[in-house]
This record gives sequence, C-alpha cells and structure tokens, in this order.
Amino acid sequence: MISTAVRAARVGSVGELVAAAALIVVGFPTLMIAALLPNIPLFSVAAAVTYGADHYLHRRNSYLVNRLSVVRAGLAIRFLVRQLILVLLLARLGLAYGVFFYALVACFISFYGLQAVHGALVALIRIRRTLPVATRNIALATAVRIPDAPSRRLLHRSGEKMLHLDLPVFVGGLVSAFLGQGLWGGLGIVATLGLGGLYTVVLLPYLIGPRRAPSAESVLDAMETWLRAYRPETVLYFSGAKESAYQVNMWLETMERLDTRPLIILRERVVLERLAPTTVPVVCVPGGVHLMNLDLSTVRVALYAANVGKNIHLLRVPTMKHVFIGHGDSDKVASVNPYSKAYDEVWTAGKAGRDRWAMADVGVRDEDVVEVGRPQLAPIRAGRRERTGVPTVLYAPTWEGWDDNPGNTSLMAAGENIVRRLLAADRPVRVLYKPHPFTGTRSPRAREAHERLTALVEQAAAARVLDPGFVRDEAAVEAAREELARIEARLAELAGGAADGDEAVATRDGVADLTVYDEIARLRERWNDAYWRSFPEWEHRVITGPEPPLYDCFNVSDAMVSDISSVVSDFIASGKPYAVVDSAGLGAEEFVRQNTAVRAAVILSNEATELDELLAAVRDPAADVLAGARLELKEYLLGTDEPPSLVRFNAAVAALALKAEARNLRQIRAGAPAEVPTH
Repeated sequence: MISTAVRAARVGSVGELVAAAALIVVGFPTLMIAALLPNIPLFSVAAAVTYGADHYLHRRNSYLVNRLSVVRAGLAIRFLVRQLILVLLLARLGLAYGVFFYALVACFISFYGLQAVHGALVALIRIRRTLPVATRNIALATAVRIPDAPSRRLLHRSGEKMLHLDLPVFVGGLVSAFLGQGLWGGLGIVATLGLGGLYTVVLLPYLIGPRRAPSAESVLDAMETWLRAYRPETVLYFSGAKESAYQVNMWLETMERLDTRPLIILRERVVLERLAPTTVPVVCVPGGVHLMNLDLSTVRVALYAANVGKNIHLLRVPTMKHVFIGHGDSDKVASVNPYSKAYDEVWTAGKAGRDRWAMADVGVRDEDVVEVGRPQLAPIRAGRRERTGVPTVLYAPTWEGWDDNPGNTSLMAAGENIVRRLLAADRPVRVLYKPHPFTGTRSPRAREAHERLTALVEQAAAARVLDPGFVRDEAAVEAAREELARIEARLAELAGGAADGDEAVATRDGVADLTVYDEIARLRERWNDAYWRSFPEWEHRVITGPEPPLYDCFNVSDAMVSDISSVVSDFIASGKPYAVVDSAGLGAEEFVRQNTAVRAAVILSNEATELDELLAAVRDPAADVLAGARLELKEYLLGTDEPPSLVRFNAAVAALALKAEARNLRQIRAGAPAEVPTH
C-alpha cells in the first residue's frame, strides 16, 4: 500500500512522501492552530517540522517541489505564509503594537524585496553564462576570455539558501515573544537583512567587471574565427531528446577515423551533456538563427543520424551534400521514412537496405542509396563465446513507438511470457533484460509493463542467490566490486569537476587531452570487464542506462530475444542464435515476408512457446539449424567483410565530397550569386 502511494505521488522514496505529508498535511495546519491558540512551544515545533521537510525535499530534488509550485504553493510562498503566521502569533499574544512588531513586519517586506533583487541577479548571471554556442575540443578561449564561474556555494540552490536567511529573524521573533523582550527580534532583523544584503552584493562582480561572462556576439565571433582556421569538411549533425544521445554516440568513433576534417553539430544542450568522450570538435548550437549564420562554407558532406524537424536548418545549405546515415538498419516502417527524400543520398549497411527502399517506393531513388556497411559494429565479437556456467539470454525489446501499433514492441503483449518461460526453463539460463532507452516515455502501459518485468527479474535474481545449487565466489565478486569502485573513482577524477555544471567553463576547458582520453578508453574497457565480474555469471540482471552498452551485452550473451528493430540487425553480426517476436500476430510466414531480419530467427508468438527451439540451439550447436541462414543473412543485411566497412564509409564520404565540389564549381562558372549567408 505504501509503495502504491509512493508511485501515485510520483516521489522517489517513502521518506519523500513522509516529508511532503509533514509539510502540507501536518506542518502548516499545525502552525496556524498554534498561532490562533496561541501556543509558542507548539508553534516552534511545527515551524521546525516545516523548515526540515522543505530542506529535505529540496536536497532530494523531489518531484513534489515542482508540483507544489504548479499549484501556487511554491517555496517562496511557503516561506511567506510561515512569516505571516508568525505575525498572526504575535498579534494573538497582544504584541501587535510597538516598535518591535512594526520593525518585524517591515523586515519581512524588505526581505521579500531583497529576494527579488537577488533572484534577478542570479537569473542574469545564468543567462549571461549560457553561451549561444557550447563547445567541446574547440579552443574558443584563445579568441575570447571566459572567466571562472561563481562558486557553487553562491548559485547552487540559491533561492532556497536566500529564503532560509529568514531563520535569524524568525527565531529571534519567537524568542522575543516568549521572553517579552524585543532585543532578540531586533538582532534577528539585523542578521537577516545583513546576510541577505551581503549574499546579493557578492553576486554583482559577476555582472560587472572582469568576472563578467563574454557577450553572445564575442562568442559567436570567436566561433567564426575558429571555423575559418579549422575549415571542417564533414559534419555529423544531430538533434533529439536526451534519451536519444545514444544515436549520436554510436557514430563518434567513426567520425574520429574519417579521412577528412570532422565536426559534430548538436542542437540540444541535454545531448551535449550526455555525449560520450571524443576527440572530434563538437559545437552545440541551440538557436536556429545562430546555426544558419555559421560559416560552414568549407563543409562538403553533412551526415544525419535522425530524421527530425531541425534538420531543415542545415539541409537548406546547397554547398554541401546531405546524407541520411540513421542510427541502425531495421525493417521498421521508420527506416523507410519519406522524409529521407530530402537528402542527396541514403546510406545503408547492406543490400537489404537498398531493397527495403525499393519496396517502400517513397521517392528515394536506387541510385541515391549507397551501401557502406556498419563501421560501429566492430566491438561485437562474432561466434559462440566460451562459458563455464549457465547460458545467458538477452531480452532487448524496442520501445512502444509513436503510435499503438501492436507490432512496435513485444513488451506489453509478450514480455512477461518471454521472461517467465526463460526463468522457468528446464535447464537454467541467466536472463539479462535491457530495455530501449525510450521505453515508457510515451505509453503508460509500456512503462507499467517495464516495471513489472523489472520486478520479475529482480525477484528471480534474489531467489537464485538463496538457491544452494548456485555457488557464489564471494571473494572474486567482492574483488571485482572493489576494482569497479576504483575505476569509477578514477573516471570521475578524470572527468573533473571544474565546470560544475557551468556551460561557459565547460566550453573553455572542454578540449580533450589525448593522454586523458586514451586513459579513459582503457578504463572503460576495464570497467566493462569488472562490471561483468562483479556478480556471478548465473545472476539475472536488469540493465538500464548507457552503461554497459548494448554491444557489451551482446558479447556476454549466448542468444537474444528482441523485436523488429536495428538491435536485431546489429546482433546478427555476432552470428549467435536469436529470436524475434511477432507481437502483431501476423503469423510466421507473413512475418518473414514483411521483415528481412527474421529470415534466420526463431519466430516467437506472444505466448513465447517457441523459446525451447532457441534454447536448444544455444545448448547444442548440432541443434542450431539456422546457423547457415544467419551467415547468409549477415552479408545481406550488413554487407561484405571486405573491404572493411570503415574503408567503404570513407570512400563514400570522399565520392560525395567530390560531387559537392563539382556542383559548387559549376555554380561559380555560371556566375550564380552567393547562396548562403555566412554572417
């Protein structure tokens, strides 16, 4: 019942629920009653409860803090109401006349005005330090001076800190009411107004003088100076929600290995925050006007990893060729989006992609489709893995999509059946459940199904720990966890904390140190190895978030169950058995006809009764009747192994750059006017 209340209130813990009840249900009503009685001890206890509950909820960054603001019960209002109730208490005690009472009321009014000034200064500092462009691996500081950020103590939760400076006058007022002497209240007034004024004054240097952040114009000029010096040739452009950062992260290594000068352009700050470490120059340009005014005249090829509306801000530039590379090859309808007609070319992994576009007949011409392979699949190890314990089956369903098509995901219709059958298999297997990052973002049903599956896997994991048939090497597990902690501490140290959430400092100091970058790469590999050793090989696991990556889950698995998505095409690179769920109930024959990637799969109904066939193929290579079909399908979906995918990708970039150059020369010879403004 308590857990239901926690979910209904959308809070993170029982503690948050208790704090909210203490604040709203108990604290303020009791304050009012104590003031009316009047009862100073009861009032003091209730005031302490409200202060404490407020502080706790803000420290926890509780969702309820936002909800209270929406219903006109925000933090500032709560403090003001508490102060008004103190005034009521003093009036009920017969202290409504006299210098102390008037001074107290004047203090509260003045303090409220001081909060407005303080809040305005904080807002102005944050606006000033939010640059029109944020960068990584671009030395803007050589052209524009970016000062250090204000101390974290000044800006972090600044509004809450300022409001709590009413404590001296609040406590002083209570003591004066109890003792019948105005001295303590007077001292409180001086302390509150003095501290509030000091907190406000110390912010002024960050808006005036050498600590002031650079203007937007100077930052944009510095960006233009850098672009003219660097002369980027190939751009990876990306726009999306924070959950979609994986779509650009999968291309970072490929961009690092291009034969041309690369640049990554992002449109959302939240994606920049989640961008994986890279040595490629990165510029985040949230404003469409700022992007369209950047001088990208040297760029010849623009690569797009997602079909989104903001692509139009770069697609408008005719001096470069535009390519849709996507973030995975699959048989989903989204993989043949008619929007793709806007690009000069569409690159696919293998011939399957070419055939998919031809069958879709949405206006993408066959001569505009180029097969380049999938260079980012290099980390996937091919072939059956050596194992000493139970086999591992990965369940990696895709998300619910933008509509309620039952074929989008198996999560709701088949997820529990799949997991329950795997957990109840005659010969034990380990289950890894890794949902899509978007799972539950649109559909409450999908979110609830995910929560049920998570609970199911975690309960099974807990039960297996108690099973005497499964031996746990405590020493090895503990050693791996200690190693994991050391690696994480070192990674945190290398990530640094100088920026501390300040965009300007992150831009100034965000130039990759190659030595540090290489160390981070090595530590990531060690982290991955230690992670899988930090629990027994037979322990079920729910894996959410970006770490460990999906491909690492492929490498420790012996088979996978998934849906129609790029996950299936990628897993085929491993050569291991896999199953795909016909969640729309098309029937095996029609399902295969419509979806290339399932030609070598065990096809599951929503009841998942066919799982035994997949498990048999995992346990006995002789029973793996689809092994040959998987090998043929791999080449059809992902292209040939020779020449390597990266070689083919670089060749495609070079060929398209030549087309862009030829087009631009024709325009010059024809005397065409300048087509795209650079300022």
